[in-house]
Amino acid sequence: MNQGYDRQCTAFAGSMRIASGGLAEVALAAKAVLDAGAAEPVLIFDHADSRPVEVDFRGSAADVARRLEAGRAEAAAAGEDQGPRGPGRPRLGVVGREVTLLPRHWEWLNSQPGGASVTLRKLVEEARRALAGKERRRRAQDSAYRFMTAMAGDLPGYEEACRALFAADGARFAAEVVAWPQDVREHARMLAEDAFGPDAGC
Repeated sequence: MNQGYDRQCTAFAGSMRIASGGLAEVALAAKAVLDAGAAEPVLIFDHADSRPVEVDFRGSAADVARRLEAGRAEAAAAGEDQGPRGPGRPRLGVVGREVTLLPRHWEWLNSQPGGASVTLRKLVEEARRALAGKERRRRAQDSAYRFMTAMAGDLPGYEEACRALFAADGARFAAEVVAWPQDVREHARMLAEDAFGPDAGC
């Protein structure tokens, strides 16, 4: 199973940012802080969704690096071994799956130029383009909210900042987080950018 060993992350020791970058680089920086006797909790967040990243810090830095590399190799091997191929055009990345529709839907799809599969792919791509801004906004809101809850849940302005985030009110959000520790504030603003951008439906 791919556990995202090539993911981009940021590590914090309390409210201080330790490092940002690839997981291996960030994990080793976090390990150094832990070994130096960090007084505050060390957390690593995935850039894509702000979910916490679990790293086994036991042993030496070399041990941590070795486990991460083993995980990367395991993920790569799992990606290569996908089992027997089903219908579709695997060289083009096309995968066959069952779709359940009413008879009138199949009748309409089959009457379109190119048939049902081509028409379904076109409809999905059109919907993706039409909803891209809203989806980007939703992902930014979810990611920023997850990070803020973990790192700023007890800070002044947290609840109002969350309301501003989901209301797509960038000015209000910026005003509510201004008193937060600098690294936490900057990371929250970075995560929330797409929630307030022109393409996010603001």
